[in-house]
Amino acid sequence: MACKMSSFLVRRTGVMTSIGVKLLLSYRNHGIDSAQVFIREKLRHLLLAPCSLVFDGMLHHTRVIRFLRELCGSRVSCVDAIHAPLAPGNFLLFPRGVDVFPKHHRILQGFSVGALRSLHGSKVSYSTSTQSVPLSRLKDNFIHGTSGNFLEEMQRQWEADPNSVDPSWQIFFKNFTGTDGSQSSGGMSLVGGQSTQDGLRVLMLIRAYQVSGHMKARLDPLNLDIRAVPAELDPASYGFSAADLDKEFVVGVETMTGILGTGNKPQTLKSIIGRLENAYCDTIGFEYMHIQDRDKCNWLRDKIENQPVVLAPARRAEIFDRLTWGTHFESFTAQKWTAAKRFGLEGCETLIPGMKELIDAAADAGVESVVIGMPHRGRLNVLGNVVRKPLRHIFSEFGAGIKPVGEAGTYTGSGDVKYHLGTSFDRPTRSGKKIHLSLVANPSHLEAVAPVVIGKTRAKQYYSNDKQRLKNMAVIMHGDGSFSGQGVVYETLHLSDLPNYCTGGSVHIVVNNQVAFTTDPKFSRSSPYCTDVAKALCAPIFHVNGDDVEAVTRVCDLAAKWRCQFLSDVIVDIVCYRRFGHNEIDEPFFTQPTMYSVIKSHPNSLAIYEKKLIENGLLAKDEIDRLKAKVMGTLNEEFESSKNYVPNKRDWLSAFWAGFKGPEQLSKLRNTGVKSAVLKDVGQAITVLPATFNPHKAIKRIYEQRSQMIEKGEGVDWATGEALAFGTLLTEGNHVRLSGQDVERGTFSHRHAKVHDQKNGQIYCPLEHVLKSQAPDFFTVSNSSLSEFGVLGFELGYSMENPNSLILWEAQFGDFSNTAQVIFDQFVSSGEAKWLRQTGLTVLLPHGYDGQGPEHSSARLERYLQMCDDNPFKFPVMEADSTKQSQEINWQVVNTTTPANYFHVLRRQIHRDFRKPMIIMAPKNLLRHQKCRSKLSEFEDSSENGFQRLIKDVGNQKDKDDSIRRVVFCTGKIYYELDEERERATAKDVAICRVEQICPFPFDLVARELKRYPKAEVVWCQEEPMNMGAFLYVFPRLGTAMKNANRGKLEDVKYAGRSASASPATGFGDQHTHEQKGLVERAIQKSPLALIE
Repeated sequence: MACKMSSFLVRRTGVMTSIGVKLLLSYRNHGIDSAQVFIREKLRHLLLAPCSLVFDGMLHHTRVIRFLRELCGSRVSCVDAIHAPLAPGNFLLFPRGVDVFPKHHRILQGFSVGALRSLHGSKVSYSTSTQSVPLSRLKDNFIHGTSGNFLEEMQRQWEADPNSVDPSWQIFFKNFTGTDGSQSSGGMSLVGGQSTQDGLRVLMLIRAYQVSGHMKARLDPLNLDIRAVPAELDPASYGFSAADLDKEFVVGVETMTGILGTGNKPQTLKSIIGRLENAYCDTIGFEYMHIQDRDKCNWLRDKIENQPVVLAPARRAEIFDRLTWGTHFESFTAQKWTAAKRFGLEGCETLIPGMKELIDAAADAGVESVVIGMPHRGRLNVLGNVVRKPLRHIFSEFGAGIKPVGEAGTYTGSGDVKYHLGTSFDRPTRSGKKIHLSLVANPSHLEAVAPVVIGKTRAKQYYSNDKQRLKNMAVIMHGDGSFSGQGVVYETLHLSDLPNYCTGGSVHIVVNNQVAFTTDPKFSRSSPYCTDVAKALCAPIFHVNGDDVEAVTRVCDLAAKWRCQFLSDVIVDIVCYRRFGHNEIDEPFFTQPTMYSVIKSHPNSLAIYEKKLIENGLLAKDEIDRLKAKVMGTLNEEFESSKNYVPNKRDWLSAFWAGFKGPEQLSKLRNTGVKSAVLKDVGQAITVLPATFNPHKAIKRIYEQRSQMIEKGEGVDWATGEALAFGTLLTEGNHVRLSGQDVERGTFSHRHAKVHDQKNGQIYCPLEHVLKSQAPDFFTVSNSSLSEFGVLGFELGYSMENPNSLILWEAQFGDFSNTAQVIFDQFVSSGEAKWLRQTGLTVLLPHGYDGQGPEHSSARLERYLQMCDDNPFKFPVMEADSTKQSQEINWQVVNTTTPANYFHVLRRQIHRDFRKPMIIMAPKNLLRHQKCRSKLSEFEDSSENGFQRLIKDVGNQKDKDDSIRRVVFCTGKIYYELDEERERATAKDVAICRVEQICPFPFDLVARELKRYPKAEVVWCQEEPMNMGAFLYVFPRLGTAMKNANRGKLEDVKYAGRSASASPATGFGDQHTHEQKGLVERAIQKSPLALIE
């Protein structure tokens, strides 16, 4: 066995630890021995941050490299070899993202064996890190001792003749000193006798402030969060003493800005530290060194490290005025409605001037529209003072509420509490521009509105042709507990840079009141900051003391400029407090007595700012009093006006929605068929690939078969019917967007909307070429991230912007849609009732029992039906040409069984003058079922064609048939199994009717079929267990229809299906087959059925 002693070196958080490890390597063994266990156990805690690992000798062994990468993940990279004169077999592992030494790869390659081995003798190792390192602790550092002399000697050689050293060292010294070597220089090493080692120590100190300065910043207005000052921020850690404070240094580094900019003059160490303290350790803490883009870091350094512009008196007066509005709104409403829940902003009133500053800065940068999402905390204040909802309207909502004029007796929905409502307004900005603000209505489910806001913003960008994403921007507010605790935050953040979901970045503002309801931060998150999740996106994070209003406005201005400059997310973390409990009637002393003892005597931010302005002579006392009096006067006037306030009729649809009807305005049925010539043209466009394209042979065959379907006019399958629906809608000027996991190909490999060239990888999407010069994204089909909650919320927000579009979200399997249940429950099913906001969102949920087990069988049809709001015991008045029933329902649930009916129901979503969400139980095995085909003539525009809510028995055209002993009602793909069993059993006395639209229930058509078969036994058949599927929804409604048709009573309805079950389906194939066979046989059997067996 060949053995070798290796040095294992780890650097973490500024401390270097050298550990000798006997790593036994063998060419004969297939693995690494127990040294792995030793390393993991000893170094597990050290590998929580970016680190560098260095082994010497035999590191070329691939299993060692694989092991190290397994241990440390992507934080470890490998250099093939150090260039000569380093001995062969010496390898390095180092971290990515090193910023101070941009040429560190080549620097390492330039070391000689002697210089490197001055560290460990024969055990050569070197480590560089994104964390600064106190020199006083670095006994193994390469600039210590003889290695430091070596560097200085090499620098002297370079200064004398740049070509006398290795080219990598030439680049290093050029970057380091800002000179070309032999020419006379005012570079770093020539100021006050400054040595290379001194210069490096200053650079390391500066970097320590850039990385860790936020840990020293004064962020907590209550001074309860006392944090230890990191050792790396102590100059003594780098060997500096008080005697060094007056030494001058030039710290210019090529390609850097701020303090490290090359244009800087010599500065004393004291001056450098002072600038760093002011920049990084005051009331703003900046986190940006995790960003891997140098240009972005430099842009921020320039804004952070250079002194901010001194505010003019007029600007300070404006900030004070805005803060006064925010503060007095809360005190006024607290005084008038002492027992009302309003989730006030007390403790974070600086949010109001901060948001206004952000909006002004965004408008100046070209933003024309801002979509805002926020939770309940401070929402009324934002509505009144930022979005400009009339204060009298807000005050009137504290009472019983008055129905708007012109709406008496009309549909007004169920309503919602005042701190969930949204509105919109064209707000004037400081520079005289107008910017449109939209505050999206939201539920109490924290963070659920975030993806909705992103989707709505993306839609605004599409419809305004904002290809650069400069004119429309999203602003999302969060709480500290929810931002770190809710998974949808991560889902939403990770949509930010996906091609078909990005919006050019969002501004996230965290109202961090340092308590989540009653839970302290140490119990609600594992990370130091609530915003740490955003580091995964390399987003800058600005922590700011919520009592410092000027600091808050500064970071909000910076956030807006960042977003408009780099079109990426940015986080503002306003560290504040909550003056009262979770709501105004909650007692916070129960759980946070220490915190609230401090809060009780703590002045608000307005009082703090007023004191600062007066004491520093920045604003006169009489001017301050005048501003405060003006605000209070207006609040009182609005309060008096609210007593008799009757709002105008709600403008509950935006400009795109003009002409669309509410539930009380009856609409007429419209044809959904398409002229034959159009079908042929679209059919050709969607089935032909370019002559030079090289598809997979199987896909080529599929497209050839589709072409034959169109040409022959028969055998149209599911995917072709869907493509015809999309294509014909495009020809009529309607935007179509389909999104979800794997939707481009289709989970079941049926759609193939995008085809990949097998030779060059190019992609062709036929539906993108239906029209001549078709606009990009007019048809969009996009695979999404592996997210249901976030992506469904996104598509919902997208669908709300413009009704002239078909927006679809498809689940990979319907079973997985329940991870998005919050969107279904709080938005899709109830949004119109609560907020009078319509949407035509269409949801495709693959559903059906085919032996794939409990996780791949059921879309939980029963849950969507349970949320339908129709009355099961009232037979509705049905008009042949009216859509009254569909307009009054909250959403539609359908389970179509033919490609033609699917085609018509998709087109029906657009060919209406109202919008309703639609849940479709999409098929799986019907996608290729030979009997699940349609003729092209069934898609045409004729009186016989259109969406069929119920498909009667295809073999019986009689108006009345006494010979039928049983009529079986069903929905979905079970129909084809029932039909097969009927044929096998030659049960010609059994009729099978398919309920294609389950909700709203087709009472009239069911009653018609009951009358058609006056002597028939009535059976409901389903493949789902009795407590699932449609049975519990259909059962009482069948009874109501029977009563209307004089066909008996509820108890006469029989059931054929699986027994009640906790699990949706069995996981045993034989058991599935046995159950499926049994339920269809029971439905068709000759003997009468009991109600339930």
